[in-house]
Amino acid sequence: MSYDLVIIGGGPAGLTAGIYASRALLKTLIIEKGTAGGLMALTDKLDNWPGALSISGTELSEKMYDQAKGFGCEFKNEEVVSIAKRFDDNFIIDFKEADSIVAKSVIYAAGSIPKFAGFEGEKEYVGKGISYCALCDAAFYRDLKVAVLGGGDSALKEALYLTKFASEVAVIHRRQGFRAEKIIQEQVRSHPKITLILDSIIEKVSGTQFVEKITIKNVNTGKLSEISADGVFVFVGYAPQIEPVKNLVTLAKDGRIEVNSRMETNVPGLFAAGDVISKLVNQVATAVGDGATAATAVEHYLSSLR
Repeated sequence: MSYDLVIIGGGPAGLTAGIYASRALLKTLIIEKGTAGGLMALTDKLDNWPGALSISGTELSEKMYDQAKGFGCEFKNEEVVSIAKRFDDNFIIDFKEADSIVAKSVIYAAGSIPKFAGFEGEKEYVGKGISYCALCDAAFYRDLKVAVLGGGDSALKEALYLTKFASEVAVIHRRQGFRAEKIIQEQVRSHPKITLILDSIIEKVSGTQFVEKITIKNVNTGKLSEISADGVFVFVGYAPQIEPVKNLVTLAKDGRIEVNSRMETNVPGLFAAGDVISKLVNQVATAVGDGATAATAVEHYLSSLR
């Protein structure tokens, strides 16, 4: 099977690229190993999406998916393991469990995944009190005590979401100040269900079958303390999913893919967009711009081959 364009990743960057490319009558395929929308689909509310006072990530993902499909974009639910450029300048894309496909061009927009924090017991208790998605798991903690680790936008937004279910939410952050938007910080600081534990990190979690206690270390004094908790939600940043292309493209100092203003990598015909590229801001709005730019650049690239 051969395509004009294969887009790897069905998040906001990939879906937008699919809309633009399909409207340009390019034979386009989006490959997504998870749910269409990526991390966007796991967001409770998008308060900063232009033109909408508030829209859920799930709703926006569905609208973008339907729009791309309506223009003729195809979708495939699979995991990409490698991408290589052939002797004829086409790309060969290999999957974990499906036959390879060929594409004249590729937009790599595989997004990112939550990072592990690295405290003792973290991996052992995943699914047993450790979570990386409040929207997915908050309902399991109704009227229970939970903790949120992190101080960025995601951490504080998820802490606010958890207050709809949990009886108490402790926000643990290694600094005094937060990196989140000021308006989100104010909401967190004033919420009656939220307690702030600052200048602190999680040393370990413990329990019998599920998480029951958190050992906390003050980074200034080294003092250890312990609190009871039924769950810990970890939001300490995201790692770009670049494994299939890391030996093919040039990487920036931050470990993400280096692109120019046209979303071109160092490999002709291979473009990148969204969370996998090196840039200042990783937001849905910027990912959408990346996807639109990449798809337009692909159209120009393919025209130059004719």
